[in-house]
Amino acid sequence: MEHRFDARQKTEAELLAFQLEGLKWTVNHAYQHSDYYREKFNEAEVKPGDIATLDDIRKLPFTTSKDLQEGYPFPLRSVPFEQIVRIHASSGTTGKRKVLCYTEKDVDDWANMFARCYEYAGCTREDRIQITVGYGVWTAGWGFQNGCERFGAMSIPIGPGNLDMQCQFLEDFQTTVLCCTASMGLLMAEEIDRNNLKEKTGLKKMIFGAERSSDAMRQRISDLSGVPMEELYDIPGLTELYGPGTGLDCRYHTGIHYWADYYILEMLHPDTLEPVGPGEVGEMVVTTLRKEAAPLVRYRTRDLSRIMEGSCPCGSIMPRHDRILGRSDDMFIFRAVNIYPSHIDEIISNSEGIGSEYQIILERKESGKDHMALKVERAKGLEAEKERDKHIRKSIEHSVKKQLLVSCDVEVVGYGDLPRSERKTKRVFDNRG
Repeated sequence: MEHRFDARQKTEAELLAFQLEGLKWTVNHAYQHSDYYREKFNEAEVKPGDIATLDDIRKLPFTTSKDLQEGYPFPLRSVPFEQIVRIHASSGTTGKRKVLCYTEKDVDDWANMFARCYEYAGCTREDRIQITVGYGVWTAGWGFQNGCERFGAMSIPIGPGNLDMQCQFLEDFQTTVLCCTASMGLLMAEEIDRNNLKEKTGLKKMIFGAERSSDAMRQRISDLSGVPMEELYDIPGLTELYGPGTGLDCRYHTGIHYWADYYILEMLHPDTLEPVGPGEVGEMVVTTLRKEAAPLVRYRTRDLSRIMEGSCPCGSIMPRHDRILGRSDDMFIFRAVNIYPSHIDEIISNSEGIGSEYQIILERKESGKDHMALKVERAKGLEAEKERDKHIRKSIEHSVKKQLLVSCDVEVVGYGDLPRSERKTKRVFDNRG
């Protein structure tokens, strides 16, 4: 399919050649203009001239979030201050925020990338796009907004919260595309259902950013909002890597197409930092190809995914990775077993009679033994019933034991009893101290 904002490269060979030139440019640019990178490269005994092939990327040192925090307030800066037109910061709540600076070209490239996302989601200039993510110093709102304007559709920049106004705008402006976190998507879907708005709005698509959404959660959003499952899209986002808009799963949902003409993606084992095998889960490590103000060289994102093999039916040459499966630092250890929230997501998605929301509570008993409790909601419309709740409880406990090799106690609560959030929903509560 032809897109106005798609890559100029039409074959995989052209794309790889473009990546090599971009890699050479980035390494030279960073070495020449960043004291941080020059020192880092010298320590690794690598010079720009050492990069002759794409495989030579493995000669380069890694960059981490610690480097950004230690370089605060202008980490990785590789251009003079007079060329910086904007800064954005992460939404982290611990330590110093990760602040990234942008040149005019960086902002322009980011808008083009995001416009491509709208294209891959099948949007048109006739769409009316309601943006409910946060504005301000965060990248979220500005990314969706700039991309929408570059794409040429009508933007409705309402920001997060105020569900009554959100619903009013859906109806009054006949919004066709809703951009939000998956948690906000669930909130909005429940409001649409509660207020009988399915037939009163023109909503056709939702684009989720900022957090992973389980299949059960997506199905619940679709059922309540009336938006077909195939029109629910995932968009990855990382402040360090421009912000949201660096990829999107097309309507075939065979994985997230990532924009390999703007960055190189490596999948590495989180411990050994060696490449994982085809289709294996690894940590996403990114190197930018065009970023001027704060280029990234082998930046460890801590996000976990895997490269999707084969080609997509949409015909795009852009490679794909799976949905974000979790973060290497989200993992918790329970009775010597490494567990990611995505493991619980999968079990919830395959369980009957329950909704999509859950909480994992970890405690340490007086005996010194760790205990895991899992709270799940009944499916919408189901009332408390002793035997059915017992069956749900035992079924999930059995699945956890079988798949994760640990025991947990499951509590079934009413639909809507667990908290909703317009931002990212907290689901793991580790109270072990």
